[in-house]
Amino acid sequence: MRRICLTLPTNRACPQTISAIGDEAAYAAAHFDVEVHLLILDSSDPATFAGHAAAVRALGDVPRVVTHHLDEAAQRDFLRRVIARAEVAKPELMLDLMLPDGLSYGACTNRAFLLAAALGCESVHRRDSDSHYQVADGAPVFPVHHELMSLGKRAADAAPGVTETALAAEHHDKRVAMVGSSFVGELSVDIGEICRIDPDVYYDVVSLWAPVHWSDEEKRQLVDESFRGAGSDTFTRDHATLTLVDPMRVDMCNIAFHDVHERVPLPPATDTIGSDYFLIHLVHDAALPGVLHNRNIVNFYTEERRTDPGFMAYQLRFVKFFLSMLYFNFIYDRMAGAGEALLDDDGRVSARDIAAFARESARLDWAENVERLDRIDVAYRRLGGRYAEFADLLAERRERLLDEARRDIEDFALLTEAWGPLVRASADAEPTPGRFG
Repeated sequence: MRRICLTLPTNRACPQTISAIGDEAAYAAAHFDVEVHLLILDSSDPATFAGHAAAVRALGDVPRVVTHHLDEAAQRDFLRRVIARAEVAKPELMLDLMLPDGLSYGACTNRAFLLAAALGCESVHRRDSDSHYQVADGAPVFPVHHELMSLGKRAADAAPGVTETALAAEHHDKRVAMVGSSFVGELSVDIGEICRIDPDVYYDVVSLWAPVHWSDEEKRQLVDESFRGAGSDTFTRDHATLTLVDPMRVDMCNIAFHDVHERVPLPPATDTIGSDYFLIHLVHDAALPGVLHNRNIVNFYTEERRTDPGFMAYQLRFVKFFLSMLYFNFIYDRMAGAGEALLDDDGRVSARDIAAFARESARLDWAENVERLDRIDVAYRRLGGRYAEFADLLAERRERLLDEARRDIEDFALLTEAWGPLVRASADAEPTPGRFG
């Protein structure tokens, strides 16, 4: 019986989501020959953590489901022991990259990857706290169904379990590395207000994540597709395609990985939206098979984003995303050029190549990012109100943000170089007594 890790990282109150993901874990255990390790990585305050603990207890005992609810102290203890065992360079920096003081979408998922290795899980299935499942015929529509139908199988063996195959025969002996879908509901990035205020400004801002050499038509198409997921489509019947999955068609709230997450980590950048999407691009560019299904998750916004501090924090993460694209667009271009050369003789991704691309990107002139900040400043002052206030804040932090974006990619290269030893050390690590399990 194989073990899988169904994980929920959170830093906010989400007892209903815990209950729902508990139901998904029970569904997986009941319908597939798996032992499900439900892993809740909780960075919330003590009162919220206590509420989550009550929600975990309410899940009860479910056959072949083991629930782990870890606070940051437990996560830090585990990481310290793994880092020491791995004997990697700069151990204190490595701990900071894995469990930083600031919000990091990539780092929280990287912790799930290492903890899954410690639990002996062969795949990781991630959900988000600000989402819930669609319902059809009175029952939740769980993505884990398609994930377990295909993930880790040879593509040729997975083909009978999907609706259609759009995969060249040359890829049929490779294993399915990723299964995913998207979301419906709110935009994945909270920028709908910008579009309502001024659609032209919306275009100017969102197009900043495109490579600068793209044509206006290419940028317009990117803007039209960005952050919208599956729109308002509601689930009616299953459809799954075995293919090389387009990164624009899946979201990290609805994703599962096999093997690739043990080869390359996610970028650990802090306060940067999109920092956890790297492996989606890597799977595609390395020509690893995936499955795209239509069990889309429902995305919604928490009230914290509506507050003034929440607004400022979110806009900062949005801007840092644009600055990161100077480096990631370069890396994506290198990965696309390399294609299957990114794989070793066993068909697994080579971390060495990814680290080299990241280090090469860190030497780029950041003039492109200066222009991005200039254009954001103009756009936000045109929007006025709290957007203009944010522009003032951005002007004060300008040089620091440029430096942070470069340092973030250097940190990603360092973590990628250390990732193999960290995963191996995790696989040999003992769980944290009294906290893990």
